[in-house]
Amino acid sequence: MSIAHVQARHIFGLKTGVSGNISYHDENTIVYPSGSNIVLYNIDLKQQKFIPGSEKSQGMTAIATSPNRRYVAIAEKGEKATITIYDLHSLRRRKVLSAPDMQSLEFVSLAFSPDSKYLVAQGSRPDWMLLYWTWEKNKIMAHTKTSPNQPVYQVTFNPQDNTQLCVVGNGLFKLYRYSEGTLKQFGFPKMEPQNFLCQSWVSDERVVVGTDSGRLLLFESGELRHEIPVTFVDKDGEDRMGTIEESKQSAGPPQVSSIISYSKGFACACGMGIVHIYEKTEDKDFFKKVREIKIPADSNSSDPTKSEQQLITCLTLSPSEETIISSTDVNQLYSFQLSSSDLGKGDQAKFEYLAQAFHQSQVTGVDVCMRKPLVATCSTDKSVRIWNFETCTLELYKEFSEEAYSIALHPSGLYILVGFSDKLRLMNLLIDDIRVFREFTIRGCRECSFSHGGNLFAAVHTHIIQIYSPMTFDNISNLKGHNGKVQSVVWSADDSKIITCGMDGAVYEFDVATGKRVGESVLKSCSYSSVATTPDGKTTFAVGSDRTLKEISDSAILREVPSHEGQLISLVMSHSGKMLFAGTQAGTVRSYKFPLTLPGEWQEFQGHSSAIVKMRISYDDQYLVTISEDASILLWRIQDKEGRGVKRDKEVGYAQEILITKSDLEEKNQMMTELNLRVDELRTENEYALRLKDMNYNEKIKELTEKFIQEMESLKTKNQVLKTEKDKEEAKHEEETSEIKQNHSNLLADLEAANNQKLMMEYEKLQDLQHRSQKIQEEYEHQIGEMEENRERALEELTEYYETKLQEKTTQLEQAHDESRTALKEYEETKRQIEEDADREIMDIKNKYERKLRDAREANSRLQGESGLMQKKFVSLQKEIEEAREEIKKYKGDISKLEKDKDDLKKDIVGLRKEIAERDETIQDKEKRIYDLKKKNQELEKFKFVLDYKIKELKKQIEPRENDIKMMKEQIQEMESELERFHKQNTQLELNITELRQKLNSTNVELKQERQRTRDKEASIKRFKTDLHNCVGYIQDPKMLKDSIKALYQKHVQEDITESASVDADIQKEYARQREHLERSVASLRKKLAKDTEIHRADNVRIMQENVSLIKEINDLRKELKIARTQVHDLEAAMGLHRKNNTGEAAATLAGVATQTKNAMLEKDLEECNKVIDLQKVKIAQLTDQMTILEEGVFSRPPSVGRLPPMVST
Repeated sequence: MSIAHVQARHIFGLKTGVSGNISYHDENTIVYPSGSNIVLYNIDLKQQKFIPGSEKSQGMTAIATSPNRRYVAIAEKGEKATITIYDLHSLRRRKVLSAPDMQSLEFVSLAFSPDSKYLVAQGSRPDWMLLYWTWEKNKIMAHTKTSPNQPVYQVTFNPQDNTQLCVVGNGLFKLYRYSEGTLKQFGFPKMEPQNFLCQSWVSDERVVVGTDSGRLLLFESGELRHEIPVTFVDKDGEDRMGTIEESKQSAGPPQVSSIISYSKGFACACGMGIVHIYEKTEDKDFFKKVREIKIPADSNSSDPTKSEQQLITCLTLSPSEETIISSTDVNQLYSFQLSSSDLGKGDQAKFEYLAQAFHQSQVTGVDVCMRKPLVATCSTDKSVRIWNFETCTLELYKEFSEEAYSIALHPSGLYILVGFSDKLRLMNLLIDDIRVFREFTIRGCRECSFSHGGNLFAAVHTHIIQIYSPMTFDNISNLKGHNGKVQSVVWSADDSKIITCGMDGAVYEFDVATGKRVGESVLKSCSYSSVATTPDGKTTFAVGSDRTLKEISDSAILREVPSHEGQLISLVMSHSGKMLFAGTQAGTVRSYKFPLTLPGEWQEFQGHSSAIVKMRISYDDQYLVTISEDASILLWRIQDKEGRGVKRDKEVGYAQEILITKSDLEEKNQMMTELNLRVDELRTENEYALRLKDMNYNEKIKELTEKFIQEMESLKTKNQVLKTEKDKEEAKHEEETSEIKQNHSNLLADLEAANNQKLMMEYEKLQDLQHRSQKIQEEYEHQIGEMEENRERALEELTEYYETKLQEKTTQLEQAHDESRTALKEYEETKRQIEEDADREIMDIKNKYERKLRDAREANSRLQGESGLMQKKFVSLQKEIEEAREEIKKYKGDISKLEKDKDDLKKDIVGLRKEIAERDETIQDKEKRIYDLKKKNQELEKFKFVLDYKIKELKKQIEPRENDIKMMKEQIQEMESELERFHKQNTQLELNITELRQKLNSTNVELKQERQRTRDKEASIKRFKTDLHNCVGYIQDPKMLKDSIKALYQKHVQEDITESASVDADIQKEYARQREHLERSVASLRKKLAKDTEIHRADNVRIMQENVSLIKEINDLRKELKIARTQVHDLEAAMGLHRKNNTGEAAATLAGVATQTKNAMLEKDLEECNKVIDLQKVKIAQLTDQMTILEEGVFSRPPSVGRLPPMVST
């Protein structure tokens, strides 16, 4: 079988972190990076072309398109920073540029000159080297160091001058001019250094620069000319004029992240998701803002305002300046038609997606539909997206509140299963929405998959695979066996088996019907990441951390194909069983020759810039879909070796059904009827309005015709008057011309006479001059003869000198020929000796290992492992022989190089002769330049002396200010410490106040009680006085007096003895002491309670959450128990246990069934469930005990020191 080929068809995504990552190729094609490719996207046709990156690069860092729209330069990071230039028409590589002397490993910015002949590149840390190339000759014209240690962000060419450059960075704004092989700085700005982020030339002398503090500065010839005001819109919607400095006070400083100029002015990205457009004013020296464009809110997101908070990193304009395109820091592309903005300037405008919304972060899951051309993806950006791989468009997308880890698409294309961080959700794919239908309590499901028939789905819960029915939502079975996280789940073609692999180094094969393990292969040293199986389910392929592709059959590893350089992450098998693809850590796709062979044959295709997470093949084996950590989705077309794709059966088309809810359909129908009614109303209104307009226009036409007739008559009268005036003027002009002609003839005669005299004088002078010129000519001819003699003498000397030199070069050339011949002979001799030695060593090794093999076979069966080692050594020796042969090939290549060098030397001899003549001319020019440079040097030394003096004075002025700043900082620190101390005192005082208020409240309560007691005492005294007064009335009758006194005693002494009892002084002191003690203990307990509640709050919350989850589980178990009881009841009813006559027979049959056919799986599940219930009961009891202990500890108080004695009056 030949190796299958894949060709990139479409990529969804944008690579951020690349300088200048969006530009125009022509009016309909844009250039941007995605994955490891440069994409040429046709906006009208929705088609893409690709320029792949270099093989060993670590990613792109900068892109630049030439002004003539023909070339693109791509800077790539690697062992050495390189720049590759491609032709955008033929997509072929033109040149590869590199600087051997540069220390940095990447370029941060690129720019082409206005005529596209020169290229300037800004290197990164540590040396920040600026390089100036003539890229067609691969020659560095000049280089200079732009920054000592601060970062540099952008470099640009003057649009009118190839020799002028502008460089901006953190505290860096420099203008350079190229002259005489060097880059010289000019136009030093006189201002404080700022963090300059971006810049753009608006004319041949002016540059607009943006800062991180939101300032737009206009420089002219290096001097700050003007700060351009920025108009920003308030939240109320009112425009307000002012600088960004004013807006910073309320909203923070919006940084100017990108600027691009055009014929009318420039556009700049200022703030989150906002682009300001400025145009020249009438005097053309300044600019004013005319439009503001914003990124709109996303209605499909859970937080619609989130999309407005994107940072625009790059802007580009179409060649016709009608469309502006922006790229953001979250991998999105937006466009806006500037031609439409001219219609309503001053209004707020909104960007639109260029093609569709891309994923903003790592794509975690992918699946392909069987009946529809759909691909479903999910990402850590909390979004789920449905793509159409035939039209290469985004069909549906929705953002949720949780991150999505895995996704599965039902074969019908009507449902999706998404594993979120909190739950597993089954959702309906509606016509315009993704709606949740059912939730399953599986947290952080990293892998899920529908069966090929769609009647089951598998979901991974840590190390358990749970099988559910999507119709009844019942958990059919749980597949156990893995000790680590399950990384991949694959169904067999007939849905009878599930193959899984995990981080524990196990590959298991489960029977879906029984839930039992029917095959296994465990290798603990390897952590598997992906698994694939053939359509017949007999052979399994797995990849993992040991950098090999394993072929497993009947629980045994048949082959281990090494991956050599890269680690394999993902794996997929075609549905035909003839193609095997693997995704690597570097982002490449490998197509393996199938069936597998050792050491393995494959072809590698570049696509992504990061690891390929997952891969899927469409059910007709036409397309391969890969997702990566770089947030991109790549659609590949699968082809054979000759470039032909797999043929699809045209009769079996894709399904066209869609889901829509009844309520949505009713709403749409109602809306359609309302709109139809509205259309009818508008039609009648328009017809009536048209009639009215016709009537008005007819009246206006009548008025205009009348006016026109009147004006025509007035114009006719004016025309007649003008004709009469014209006739008069013509007569007058004829008379004047006749007079002028007569005067002119007189003047002409006078001038002819004067000129004849002058001519005679000039003729005499001419004869004298001719005589002189003859003499001068004779002298010059004599001088020319002498000069020719001198020139011939000098020419003979030069020819002799160069002929001697030529002889020396020819002798050197002959020596080089002799050396090459000897090297050839030596090489052939060494080659012959190496081949003989290799053959001899192979024979010796072969004989030796054959002898050892015989001994090992005869010795013992336990030494079979050693034979494997010997075979491996034999393979390594074969590799060494192959390496030796490769070295021989290299030597042959060196010989061909030497022959090429010989030809180059001949060309150099011819070139040297030409250079000798050229250098003689340049020496004279350079001597003149040296003289001019010396003069300039003297002037610069004078300037240097003046500047050194100024620098010293400035340093003297700065030193006292720095001392003041230090003093102020120390004062601020002291004030902050005092503020903290005051805060502590305030808290202490507040505590004291609360304590005093509590005491005051308690004393008020006691006071009220004492007043009540005094009132009761006074009332009892009054009653006693009245009773005593009554007793005094019986003073004459002793018997009655005695009875009344007894009654008085019984009434006032025995009943109210406790009330009338008084407390002595010692008891009152003890009571007051205990009360103070209790108040202090209450205050301390309150503090302790507050601390304990803060400490135990998290524990209580956690315990409550555990209780809630346990209660939920108990409820679920109760439901399951209820269902089991109903099933038992149904079984009993079916078996006739409830009948009176057949009770004995039914019991006997039930006992027979129970004894004969015991269901081991059910008994095992029941035992596990009982164990889980017992454990949960024990845990609930422990938690309730802990809760009671905590409550007692919080609310307990120390017991009182015994009861107080009763208050008895002495």
